Amino acid sequence: MNPKSLTTISLTVLALLALFIVNPAIAEVKKAGTNKSNEAVASIEKININQADAKALTTLKGIGKDRAVKIVEYREKNGPFKKIEDLMKVKGIGKKIFEKNKHLLSV
Repeated sequence: MNPKSLTTISLTVLALLALFIVNPAIAEVKKAGTNKSNEAVASIEKININQADAKALTTLKGIGKDRAVKIVEYREKNGPFKKIEDLMKVKGIGKKIFEKNKHLLSV
């Protein structure tokens, strides 16, 4: 064998070894990242629109202090919401705001 062929074979063997050693480590990093992101999604708690105060309601998209106060006032005047869609009965809460937040709401 000439030295050039030996070098090529050696580099090929090293590259294959590197793939076998590094690839499982990369898979573990990706797996760990996926688990953490799933944990983050699972840790998001829904907001019970029948119990939340105005401050908690302001964490929703498109709900500022004024809208949050209107939600609380509506609930106090009309009683608890029967379903999350009832939130759209509050003046200033339309379908767009509801759709942005429905995955975060509960009754």
